Amino acid sequence: MGDRKTASLLPLLCLFSLLVAAAAPRCAAYSPRTLFLVKPDPIVLRDHGGALLTGNLTVKVNVLYYGRFAPAQRAVVADFVRSVSAPAPRGAAEPSVASWWRTVSLYRGGGARLRLGRELLDERMSLGRSLSLENVTALARGAGHHRGAITAVLTAPDVLVAPFCMSRCGAHDHATAGAHGRARYAYLWVGNPAQQCPGQCAWPFHRPSYGPQAPPLVPPSGDVGTDGMVISLAALLAGTVTNPYGDGYYQGNDADGAGPEAATACAGIFGSGAYPGYPGRLLVDRATGASYNAVGLSGRKYLLPALWDPTTSQCRTLV
Repeated sequence: MGDRKTASLLPLLCLFSLLVAAAAPRCAAYSPRTLFLVKPDPIVLRDHGGALLTGNLTVKVNVLYYGRFAPAQRAVVADFVRSVSAPAPRGAAEPSVASWWRTVSLYRGGGARLRLGRELLDERMSLGRSLSLENVTALARGAGHHRGAITAVLTAPDVLVAPFCMSRCGAHDHATAGAHGRARYAYLWVGNPAQQCPGQCAWPFHRPSYGPQAPPLVPPSGDVGTDGMVISLAALLAGTVTNPYGDGYYQGNDADGAGPEAATACAGIFGSGAYPGYPGRLLVDRATGASYNAVGLSGRKYLLPALWDPTTSQCRTLV
């Protein structure tokens, strides 16, 4: 676990927008371009008492790939989701993806177990190459199979989404389905930043567009965009489970649940000793030089964001 000073040393890297349209996602993943050089106040998330996706549930994560994703890119994402609730290998000396997710189980009710659900391909981009947030909601709705599931819409590097790069790297929200429109379901969207904004949404695997400059780290998969996307996906899954409907855990009293959440409260922190422009102490693969802090199924390595620990009110890191 990172030191107690870590949360107070690092700024939020997320711009939060209060969007009043019911279909527009409200909770944004962080963007490294918003590195601040001032010391922020400590982050404290408040439990607003709403429904969470809790430990007595096994929630499927259905993934919709919008645009062209290579099989290797899809495998990185699929293995990450599979690894979240997988048992750690016996005798494992390194932290696992599952041990990262255990921090979510410390929230009220315990975090839900996740498993990979359906993987859907929309390579022809049925709604075009330029999307609005309403289009993202429509894609999530059209994916179907919402009961007991989170739908993750992932957009390819050449797909434009209205707020992507400008203020966010992804978002999560909820909508209604069913014959009477009363059944709520959660969904999220993450963009691949490789072409449009690697300096904003793929840090620390790319030099940040703003703020302190340091050499970029080598991504575990060898793909800057995919590993940057996994960071945002991980942050948004944690936010979705602990604040699925906007009335769970987040900072502040905003009625729309638009404040920092489980991962965005610790944005930019990946290892102990982190500070603005420096992600913290990490593990390094001796063969490839890649930086990581968690190991998933089949030995695949990932860099995952710190999560806010409700038992200590601090950001918990794996290394």
